Amino acid sequence: MRLSLSLMTLMIVPLAVHAGPAGSDVLVDFLAIPGSAGLGAIQRLAYTPYRGTTVSQDLVPLYMYEGKQFYLHATRVGFKLSERKDHDLEVFLDYRFEGFPAEQTPAILQGMARRSAGIDVGIAYRKREPWGNLDAEILHDANNLSHGTEARLGYSLDLQSGRLHLRPSVALARRNANLNNYYYGVRSIEARADRPAYSPGSGTDYTLGLSAYYELSQRWRLLGAVGVTRLDAGVRHSPLVDDKLLPHAMVGAAYDFGSHKPYSDPGLPIHVRLYGGRASDCNFLPAATFRCGSTRTPDDTRIWGVDVGRPLVEHVNGWPLDFVAYLGLQVHDERGKAADGAQLNAQIKAYYYGLPWSAAVRTRIGFGAGFSMAQRVPLVEREDQARRGRDTSRFLNYLDPSLDVSVGDLIGSGRLKETYAGIGISHRSGIFGASQILGNINGGSNYLVVYVEAKR
Repeated sequence: MRLSLSLMTLMIVPLAVHAGPAGSDVLVDFLAIPGSAGLGAIQRLAYTPYRGTTVSQDLVPLYMYEGKQFYLHATRVGFKLSERKDHDLEVFLDYRFEGFPAEQTPAILQGMARRSAGIDVGIAYRKREPWGNLDAEILHDANNLSHGTEARLGYSLDLQSGRLHLRPSVALARRNANLNNYYYGVRSIEARADRPAYSPGSGTDYTLGLSAYYELSQRWRLLGAVGVTRLDAGVRHSPLVDDKLLPHAMVGAAYDFGSHKPYSDPGLPIHVRLYGGRASDCNFLPAATFRCGSTRTPDDTRIWGVDVGRPLVEHVNGWPLDFVAYLGLQVHDERGKAADGAQLNAQIKAYYYGLPWSAAVRTRIGFGAGFSMAQRVPLVEREDQARRGRDTSRFLNYLDPSLDVSVGDLIGSGRLKETYAGIGISHRSGIFGASQILGNINGGSNYLVVYVEAKR
């Protein structure tokens, strides 16, 4: 299961990291083949514009799926309104890598209201021709932080030499006053002698970049990107900002499942899983290795949920190994101690069923990884993080290790052979505070669950 665990380590960021509108979605699009799916991660390094800050480091998990209409590219999820061989139109949600540093607050920013990273909703048009690629996007703040809007235009060219693939690019981003004022302005109530009130206004940023990947093998890719951004003069003259070029870099690795079918085979079965569980006071690794099964938590909170999945690829390389993509809805029962809430989980899960006795009783070891968005931060997380003086986040990494057996094999029923009963863990975590997209959260929660899953 080392492949799935490597998901906690690295891959890609969107058409705009700040600094710069040249980021991971350019790189993911570079890799994406219709019908493909992959896992990996990237380590992102960037100079932030704010005075008194050092290089920002961020770990970004990659979950990549390129479907006929739906796609998932690291921090971006989108729906294709139209798709042809040489161009397409799509709508998407994308994470904005911008805002005050999470690791430490430099002196120039102290006493100011925090400017946070956000989520953008956007529409994009992409043109692919032998002479190059054109990308045009319009984005708007989706969670009412900046109320800002940005228009992006980029050109790139695909080059190949043996196993090495290169994509040089140039891009510009036209940002409105709301967006620049939120991240780089100083409000009158925040002004002081070395930080006068200031509004950058609208402006245009420019980025040069180079993305690359190298085919280590049929499945593994080494990834990398470098670039530099020139901010608009209005932003550079802000008392919060150093007037300088902003370089950034990314390095990582990805594993390609090798499906590359025209898209998901309509003949593949749908997986439906129903489950319930209770909060656990075990740490993740002891629980995942069945060395701890305690549910003795003060509030005895519980969860109920349903997952619906579609196979991405079955029998990888002829091995007893499948990958399935799941979307799930989970409900938190806070036992009257707090308001109940819903949670949306999206994950890619690996199942290994090559155990010596699987011919008699099929037994699957599963490990899933993805993202979790909670309507409200679960009570068990709020209380645990409060005891340790740490922040919480509604959006966290999601892990789903499990162990199950075929009900049909156990009771001798061929009709139930593809029905499984098992145990598992519903786990939310911030990857030890190493990921900005997860709010640099160090902490999470574990729920021990029992479930039934059937293929339809």
